[in-house]
Amino acid sequence: MIQFIEDHRSDHGVEPICRVLPIAPATFYDHLAKRAAPSRLSDRAKRDEELKPEIERVFEENLSVYGVRKVWHQMRREGFDIARCTVARLMKDLGLEGVMRGKKPKTAISDKALPCPLDNGKPPIPCARAKCTMGERLPLCRDVAGVCVCGLRH
Repeated sequence: MIQFIEDHRSDHGVEPICRVLPIAPATFYDHLAKRAAPSRLSDRAKRDEELKPEIERVFEENLSVYGVRKVWHQMRREGFDIARCTVARLMKDLGLEGVMRGKKPKTAISDKALPCPLDNGKPPIPCARAKCTMGERLPLCRDVAGVCVCGLRH
């Protein structure tokens, strides 16, 4: 949103754009001030900027396979006083992810908009009972003739 406001502020002004977008003008100006003077950043943001290159370095030195826990342990061994959740947050910001063992990730995700493969479009077959039709994915109905799939519960 900040970039959009910067692109269009000469045409419309900051306040009219901020009235339409869900952002306060003070937030926009505060963001610009922090970008111009990094000393105005919060202590957490300053420390994050110091730690991000170190996390990347540890990750790359270990063949880009370390996850959050191992990067955290390695940084503690190197003398950094850092919380595990901080390592997790910064690795997520950097787009770093360790190698996962165990189950392989699912690559095929079914599309709910597509018709079910069992639904072949054929009309229902009449059942031996009256008012009972045989269709797919419906409860079973026991009858003297055997078992059928029934649309009605008896």
